[in-house]
Amino acid sequence: MNAEVNRLEEQLRRALEGEAWHGPSVLELLAGLSATQASAHPIAGAHSIWELVLHLGSDYDLVLRRLAGDGRQLTASEDWPACPASTEENWQQTVEDLKLLNKKLRQAVRNFSEERLDNPLVPEVPYTAHTQFIGVTQHNLYHAGQIALLKRLLTATTSA
Repeated sequence: MNAEVNRLEEQLRRALEGEAWHGPSVLELLAGLSATQASAHPIAGAHSIWELVLHLGSDYDLVLRRLAGDGRQLTASEDWPACPASTEENWQQTVEDLKLLNKKLRQAVRNFSEERLDNPLVPEVPYTAHTQFIGVTQHNLYHAGQIALLKRLLTATTSA
């Protein structure tokens, strides 16, 4: 494995699983949340944690399909999928699905040729492979901040 691909894969892992320098990873923030908490809307008009987790998965799906040669953009329902019924089983499945998507993309990045990092994945999208791989990491961290705030609101509300 080459050095740059290794660094990209490592950042994808850290953003989701942990050991990130910025603070808690996505999974660290999701730990211990119930389906009720994940589906709550403590800020009127803002997305729930569950909606954010599904949205994170859409980014993985997008880059994975571009790696497969499909340059279509996400539809609105693909970008912000509807939450399933608010059960613990569905919530845990949503988290497991995100873990699996991260694993698939990390494997794809490990298998990616460093010589192609400065090229677009598909002709329809001008962003380079490098930009898209690191973009998934950035997207995870952007929404991790939102999840952290929502979680803080939820725990402040339930402990008050």
